[in-house]
Amino acid sequence: MTSPAPSSRRWLIDFLLLAAIWGSSFLFTRLANQEFGALPTAGMRVAIAALFLLPLLLWRGGAPELGRHWRRVLFIGTINSGLPFVGFSYALLAISTGLSAILNATVPLFGALIAWLWLGDRPGRTRLLGLAIGFLGVALLAWRKASFRPDASGLVTGWAVLACLAACICYGIAASYTKRHLSQVDPLVMATGSQTGAALALLLPTWWLWPAQTPGLRAWLALLAAGVLCTGLAYILFFRLIATVGPARSLSVTFVVPVFAVLYGALFLGESVTPWMLFCGAVIVLGTALSAGLLTKR
Repeated sequence: MTSPAPSSRRWLIDFLLLAAIWGSSFLFTRLANQEFGALPTAGMRVAIAALFLLPLLLWRGGAPELGRHWRRVLFIGTINSGLPFVGFSYALLAISTGLSAILNATVPLFGALIAWLWLGDRPGRTRLLGLAIGFLGVALLAWRKASFRPDASGLVTGWAVLACLAACICYGIAASYTKRHLSQVDPLVMATGSQTGAALALLLPTWWLWPAQTPGLRAWLALLAAGVLCTGLAYILFFRLIATVGPARSLSVTFVVPVFAVLYGALFLGESVTPWMLFCGAVIVLGTALSAGLLTKR
């Protein structure tokens, strides 16, 4: 059964809006990082998102369901939000928003690989080819961009690239864990519980590493935008998109996010976009699309 024609414009608007919002998360994280530091930025982002989502959960009557699954839902928050947000926050201290967003596009790639190794969801030949192409794109990008020698500012881009890839692996693990243990849990319960779990996991490190100098208004506004807009509202929009067009088409939003991230970085941060980045990004997107089965007939 195909989606009704009247909803075609609505889902496309939701799709592009979600890509634009998630693309801006790299910009806001970088701005907040400059004064909060990497770990407090991640900790405050999930805390703000949890505070935003909790009233919605209570209003929708989802508290009893969260109570039944709280251990696993809180745990999934650590590996699906807490650790990845720390990884990207750290990476954005050393690499551009565009590069980190391109690396973020490998999430479905790692998701397919982990589902194969863990759940036995063996991909066919086309998806295997996609895995190979995608990882080739990552290797090419990392080879050119990653260096383990400190630059003029003392930052090491190699560790930043590895932090992005580790975050993407966390997303892949979380997806398989959710499919095995939490596939029947309401999405709003998952969103609220996972952000709460991530906030609790990062509470002590955030307090311990809180900046000695009070951050300015711009950093606070960037942090609020990352928490409310890029996390809380984005989750709601993503779940609505899944309900409208299904998970496979919704997943392809990952391929559009780097376009917005690169645009924002160039416009607001003066970041440069090299032809090599664009080429490797195209290779990664192609491989990811193949590995996710988005370019094959169903």
